[in-house]
Amino acid sequence: MVILDRDGVINEDSDAYIKSPDEWQPIDGSLEAIRQLKKAGYRVTVASNQSGLARGLFDRQTLDAIHGKMERLLAQRGVALDGIYYCPHGPADNCLCRKPKPGLLLQIARDFGIDLKTTWFVGDSFSDVQAARMAGARPVLLRSGKGMRTLDKYGPFNDMPVHDNLARFVRELIRHEKH
Repeated sequence: MVILDRDGVINEDSDAYIKSPDEWQPIDGSLEAIRQLKKAGYRVTVASNQSGLARGLFDRQTLDAIHGKMERLLAQRGVALDGIYYCPHGPADNCLCRKPKPGLLLQIARDFGIDLKTTWFVGDSFSDVQAARMAGARPVLLRSGKGMRTLDKYGPFNDMPVHDNLARFVRELIRHEKH
């Protein structure tokens, strides 16, 4: 299984949050990368903090519409995500599902009966890296989204793969898997 953060991994990120389907724009190559993962036999889920809900920037109906757009664009490529998991809480809510806490990843592991030690979690922020480590998953950092800021502030990360974007990670993963 491969678990993906959403903003900055699948779609362009914004410091002002992605608040509508119109603002949700896929990163070049990301949807095709998901198609390649599915074609290679991987299950693919999303694990994303969506504190814009708690902040009142959008409602669940809008978030459903954003995810609906993502799912339609993937369906046009003949694939579907195996699940979309998100934390609706804000930073002060002290929940267990908001990354860097591992709750979303642990929930995915329970729901799919998977071993996180063999599961990649692909993100673009330090909280993604921390969540993967706390859950016992295999972290991957992308330079897309907030990835360069993460590398500048916390890097370099010699103990995990770092790739330019999701397409590059998937290309390497599938290439190594064939050998």
